[in-house]
Amino acid sequence: MADIPVNILCMKWGTLYTAQDVNNLFHGVRRNLARPFRFVCFTDDARDLDPQITSMPLPDLGLPQGSADTRWRKLSLFRRDLGGLQGTALFLDLDLVIVGGLDPFFSLPGEVLIIRDDDLFRPKPLRRLRPARDRFLHMVGNTSVFRFRIGNHAEILETYLADPIAAAASYEHEQQMVSDLLDRQGKLGYWPRGWCVSFKNDCVGRGLRSYLSEPRCPADARIVLFAGAPKMAEVLAGKGGKWYRRVGNVDWLRRAWAGE
Repeated sequence: MADIPVNILCMKWGTLYTAQDVNNLFHGVRRNLARPFRFVCFTDDARDLDPQITSMPLPDLGLPQGSADTRWRKLSLFRRDLGGLQGTALFLDLDLVIVGGLDPFFSLPGEVLIIRDDDLFRPKPLRRLRPARDRFLHMVGNTSVFRFRIGNHAEILETYLADPIAAAASYEHEQQMVSDLLDRQGKLGYWPRGWCVSFKNDCVGRGLRSYLSEPRCPADARIVLFAGAPKMAEVLAGKGGKWYRRVGNVDWLRRAWAGE
């Protein structure tokens, strides 16, 4: 099955991210994925994208005309017809850096695989005062990196469109809804802890320890994410530090991002 091409998907709209961000992500995939793949960027502006990237219009979320709520846009990936694409897809956000091999993301068994959001943050002991809420949040996945079968989970988008107001009242964001609906069906799984890591919490020393050593890439990490602050652009520009957290030298991260 490793000779069957897979889909790598990303989304870019507005001006927060540039074509160069998409290109760097594509090149990072190409360096770290041995099996054949098709890289697709859903975008409202395909200018300056690498010619090897397939650009497609942003999939329609299906909200009433005039609605400007884009917080739920990723749900459009669960359309029954996603631009005619077929097969297995790995979705990647643009604010992440690939630092290791990606082939295991396709060989790990599971219906839908996602980052456990809790794995990116430090423990929150006070959350245990509300056990039901704690269990729910521990289940929630982070959709920065998730794998699914295109067209197989249209019920997610259809549930949202049946009552967007109720969805917004029940869930803080789309990844809570995606996780809850799939978990109830027993179809949600998680990447092994350590494959997808937080720059702030896993690469930088905590507190004053950040002054004693430079940020490092954990041995088993394959993708570095930027959950919360600082943002990826800040870190790559040598910024984002605080008096209680020094960022330090991140040349290894810049090399992984730019392919140097």
